[in-house]
Amino acid sequence: MARMKGAIVVNTERCKGCNLCVVACPLDVISLAKEVNLRGYNYAQPILTDTCNGCSSCATVCPDGCITVYRVKSES
Repeated sequence: MARMKGAIVVNTERCKGCNLCVVACPLDVISLAKEVNLRGYNYAQPILTDTCNGCSSCATVCPDGCITVYRVKSES
């Protein structure tokens, strides 16, 4: 049976580390990095990439539109 698998891409230079996406993710896929971007913010990054189901909750709450969500069918 096919199931949906997701992947997120974060524009790390636009991210201001507001943490809204981390709170919104039901599967705890996103975390703030310890590193900072060129503007001095801790940016969001995916940490559990195999867990993402592509629900796009993170992209919906992002005030700066920094997150792009991709969904593909997985045959497993």
